[in-house]
Amino acid sequence: MALPVVAQKGIDSQTEKIKQEGSPTSRPSDVSRSFDWGKGKTKVRSLLPNPYKLASRRGSLINSIQEVLRDKKIVIDEASSRISDGYIVTQPFVFAKGIVLTRGELSRVGVVADPDTAWTRAQYTLTIDVQTIDGVQNKVAVNAKIEGRAGNGLTSEWLTVPSSGVIEDEFLSKLIESVTGTSPDPVQDVPKDDGP
Repeated sequence: MALPVVAQKGIDSQTEKIKQEGSPTSRPSDVSRSFDWGKGKTKVRSLLPNPYKLASRRGSLINSIQEVLRDKKIVIDEASSRISDGYIVTQPFVFAKGIVLTRGELSRVGVVADPDTAWTRAQYTLTIDVQTIDGVQNKVAVNAKIEGRAGNGLTSEWLTVPSSGVIEDEFLSKLIESVTGTSPDPVQDVPKDDGP
């Protein structure tokens, strides 16, 4: 046989106590609070100088440039380049496809003027010029010709977009790392594991 449960109406002593003393989890105001985001902040650096001075033998530097291009899957245009003279031109490298991705990527690496253009592809061509200063000092100048495939529904054409220097900087960063063994990019703070 089940016993009926009778609810009793009365004063909830716990709720009354919280009203009088305040909740231990409540806080008076967010105005005086500040946030400490810790040491994991993203560090950024300014663009590298272009041309960039590197201490390396000319032949070794040209080999490093070819190696970095191979690693990035960028093909050298043999007909336009004079590799022995330190003048290297690449074939166009497609770095974005599709309407959604292409606009963002073009804006990241170049100065996109017309907001109404529908971009479907983006590519760049690098021109790298090694200028010898002395036996072990060289200046490496990198220029990127950025193009976007623009369409208006009826026709589409490749339009040149002025570079913001990001592609050149990314290439120089990889080249410096290849030649010197250290990256010019800042090292991010990583929280230390204190262990058990």
